Amino acid sequence: MTHETIWKTLSAIDVNEKAEKKGGLTYLSWAWAWGELMNHFPTTTYTFTEWEYPDGTYKDVLIYPDETCSVECELKIGDITRKMWLPVMDYRNNAIPKPTSRQISDTKMRCLVKCIAMFGLGHYIYAGEDLPDSGLTPTQIHSQNVIKEQADQNKKEQYNGRQNANQV
Repeated sequence: MTHETIWKTLSAIDVNEKAEKKGGLTYLSWAWAWGELMNHFPTTTYTFTEWEYPDGTYKDVLIYPDETCSVECELKIGDITRKMWLPVMDYRNNAIPKPTSRQISDTKMRCLVKCIAMFGLGHYIYAGEDLPDSGLTPTQIHSQNVIKEQADQNKKEQYNGRQNANQV
């Protein structure tokens, strides 16, 4: 099994019908992504990193001085391993200080899906996430998208109208 074989197999799967939109962001269910991965690579394993703290305890989150935190997932398909990390965030993509166990658990599963994407499955969902924050709220982004879609539709209708006029 090679990187190329894994990538070609997983990146060829269309996840659009399984993706969900929430707060202007696109999500892929961890259960669906894991199930799809198991259909192709059933011996895949994953782990979440645990960090040792000064008091000798281990935690599955890396806690920063501002009390926000992140998680890290490692996914192994055959002999090939990828790691991915993700901060615990709210619906606006802002890091959450002192997150609850539920927020951490949800982030871990989103991190797993992101790690799976590093092998190809749904990788295009993350396109643009590394771009600078526009400063717009999800509602403003949605409004801009609706306006753009309407403008595109108007252009298409105008073009079709010209095409029909030329055929007369």
